[in-house]
Amino acid sequence: MAEKSYEEEHPNKAFGWAARDQSGVLSPFKFSRRSTGEKDVRFKVLFCGICHSDLHMAKNEWGTSMYPLVPGHEIVGEVTEVGSKVEKFKVGDKVGVGCMVGSCHSCDSCNNNLENYCPKMILTYSTKYSDGTTTYGGYSNSMVTDEHFVVRIPDNLPLDAAAPLLCAGITVYSPLRFFNLDKPGMHVGVVGLGGLGHVAVKFAKAMGVKVTVISTSPKKKQEALEHLGADSFLVSRDQDEMQAAKGTMDGVIDTVSAMHPILPLISLLKTQGKLVLVGAPEKPLELPVFPLLMGRKIVGGSCIGGMKETQEMIDFAAKNNITADIEVISMDYVNTAMERLMKTDVRYRFVIDIGNTMKI
Repeated sequence: MAEKSYEEEHPNKAFGWAARDQSGVLSPFKFSRRSTGEKDVRFKVLFCGICHSDLHMAKNEWGTSMYPLVPGHEIVGEVTEVGSKVEKFKVGDKVGVGCMVGSCHSCDSCNNNLENYCPKMILTYSTKYSDGTTTYGGYSNSMVTDEHFVVRIPDNLPLDAAAPLLCAGITVYSPLRFFNLDKPGMHVGVVGLGGLGHVAVKFAKAMGVKVTVISTSPKKKQEALEHLGADSFLVSRDQDEMQAAKGTMDGVIDTVSAMHPILPLISLLKTQGKLVLVGAPEKPLELPVFPLLMGRKIVGGSCIGGMKETQEMIDFAAKNNITADIEVISMDYVNTAMERLMKTDVRYRFVIDIGNTMKI
């Protein structure tokens, strides 16, 4: 008879890496996951992406962090146990969990498959679960999640490069769909070519949209056009280029989370064009109203997506071979990766190889 592993002997014991204070430095951490409930899916975490919000949360830059804090909301792995009332998953399935693990299931948002806008939405980490316990994220060896908040990962998607789609992917897919910027022949601008921006280009191109990348860095032009397949490239600091592109875009997806002027982006829009913000600058942006009035233009926002749409996004990605461009790292490299992320020294998403490098 085969000897049981430590994980099999102690199914609720979990290992992860946690931040203990606002320094944001992560170190090994032992904790407990809840027992698998009747509607729960338990899975072994194989990969977890590093999102910019993990960095903000580890350092409590948004003022909501609860320590010890285990980050990670781009989580993929393999099911090891399912509850007695689980209908959608079985042991061995490849699955993922994104930014949320709970909601009220009864408000207007939940009833319209928009759990991400539920006032009682429960984040994957650093918040209180319905049973009063603290949620811990995917920088850990296991997850236990209500099946409603688990996504099936199609077989043809590589797990490591699919992980960032659970946050970055849905964050850009949802506004393209909701604001009707997904029609073939439309012209959409993507501001910022980072973790969000590079997948926005891929999704928009797969929808048949003409894509212009807008960046402060001329050095990204070749990457945008040749590697990601964008149709054109604008240097946002080049007055002549921006002037020539005025009034040419049906919509602009702005992924930038640093402070930046939005008037030049509004000027790129056609009449009735839409500027959609998906980045989260720490301070308020200046919004000039007159340019909105003179073209019936809209400035909107969008935050991830509901579970139905997240599954649609993953299925669309699988059908169109869309994955994130990633750098796979070991668990003990995570603090160095965070430092590099602060300097935007990554192309375009770090993904931690939890399955092979998490030492128990």
